[in-house]
Amino acid sequence: MLRSMFFSTVFVAVLASGLVARPSAAAVPMEPLEDINGTLVMVGGGTTPADVRDDFVKRAGGANAKLVVIPTATAAADKADAEGSLEPWKKYKLASLTLLHTRDRRKADDPAFVKPLTEATAVWFGGGDQSNITAAYLGTAVEAELKKLLARNGVIGGTSAGAAIMTELMITGGAKEAKTGRGMGFLTHCVVDQHFLKRDRTERLIGVLKNNLGLFGIGIDEGTAAIIKGRTLTVKGTSYVVTILPEGGGRKLTQTKLKSGEKADMIALSRAAIERANGVWPPLQPPVPNVPKGTLVIGGGGGMPKEVWKRFIEAAGGPKANIVFVPTAGDDPVPKEPGEMKSIRKEGPASIKILHTRKRAEANSDAFLADLKKATGVWFTGGRQWKLVDAYQGTRAEKEMHAVLERGGVIGGSSAGASIQNDFMLRGDPFSNVKPMFEGYERGLSFIQGVAIDQHFFKRKRLPDMTNVMAAHPQLLGIGLDEQTAIVVKGEIMEVIGNSKIAIYNRQLSVVAGQPDYEVLTPGMRYDMKARKLIKAN
Repeated sequence: MLRSMFFSTVFVAVLASGLVARPSAAAVPMEPLEDINGTLVMVGGGTTPADVRDDFVKRAGGANAKLVVIPTATAAADKADAEGSLEPWKKYKLASLTLLHTRDRRKADDPAFVKPLTEATAVWFGGGDQSNITAAYLGTAVEAELKKLLARNGVIGGTSAGAAIMTELMITGGAKEAKTGRGMGFLTHCVVDQHFLKRDRTERLIGVLKNNLGLFGIGIDEGTAAIIKGRTLTVKGTSYVVTILPEGGGRKLTQTKLKSGEKADMIALSRAAIERANGVWPPLQPPVPNVPKGTLVIGGGGGMPKEVWKRFIEAAGGPKANIVFVPTAGDDPVPKEPGEMKSIRKEGPASIKILHTRKRAEANSDAFLADLKKATGVWFTGGRQWKLVDAYQGTRAEKEMHAVLERGGVIGGSSAGASIQNDFMLRGDPFSNVKPMFEGYERGLSFIQGVAIDQHFFKRKRLPDMTNVMAAHPQLLGIGLDEQTAIVVKGEIMEVIGNSKIAIYNRQLSVVAGQPDYEVLTPGMRYDMKARKLIKAN
């Protein structure tokens, strides 16, 4: 879904999870980017590689493609030989190939003029001066039809100026210091610059980001394309695409050079830019880990033993329990009755209902929240925790999940369903579960704060990963949960249950060279998270 950015006038209150509001030259986006409709193909200028054109045509429908070429960025578009801009496309023998150009905004609103766009599967913008495009088409029927094209999963591409116009905030010119204006807004939350490495425009783009907190940058070099579909940016061409996150939130400016075939996650970049604009994360002095009301059951994956299900249902009210089962971390389609749901049902709750969506708008709807409002327990399945963040973080559904705890209920989950429960979330990389920390997806649903939880811990030999997390964030309490093992958390006390063990990483204690940098707890042991010490049995 292509979303607009929502702005406040002076200060920002960002994401219900508690970011600190800060002033900026342009107010910070309040919501991260979501999947875009259609496909955007942005070429940084110079010669457009043949394989980029081939890919563009394939995405447009191949021989069935209906392509509209818009050369308005260049003064040559007014000349009799403007048809020359069609030449590179004629070899593809498309279903239709149309030139569309005017400088008259009244004509840009004429239904007869825009008719080719209503039938198009793709549009290509040529290079030149991007301000010529916005002067002619911004706010007209042409703009409206272009956005309808994306909504029906069409393709919009362009080179140089034709790439620059695609974002909501557009660089209009300037050498070292950019001038900006409003672009066509096919893509929000970022700023694109072209001829990037060839013309050394790094300083220019960084300057724009400094003045527009919460945005990230995409610098596209000549002969190279950034192709965006859904949430994924893929590079194709002879040079590089550079993604930039500005300095902020205690982090240094980050530039990542991507070569042909490499990818970036647009939503993660958006989330990272917003986090940087709104303070240090995780906080240098986090709250003491505490669940003041209700109970958490946090499992390490690999199949939970009966004891875990029993404790979960007991905390939810036993035979009177009303359970909401959330499989959103997994893949679609969701099974009619996932395995973990069967295990919960065997413990005899009064009701158990599936709650699942990928759409944040649905997670804010009254109909979606009805079962949550009555729930005494919520269970999150395994899968990928970033999917839970995308669907629920900052929504009314997240608020109702916290309300389950407030009225004395229980939140439980295993694997991804464990990682999502704390505030500093590990393994959020949408492309892989290998990296323990991934900027942009380091904030969970915060049912417990001040901890970093990992799962499949001993089974998958993740001990060095937690050592690295503790080196980066020694203020946190690290908890490594092995498979078939869980912790039950009430107040500031955790209890280990299940079949294996957990590891506690506490950097308030000195690490002795040659000795394990963690403490092992086995089933039956209890640990005080405030005092950070084992509670000895009587």
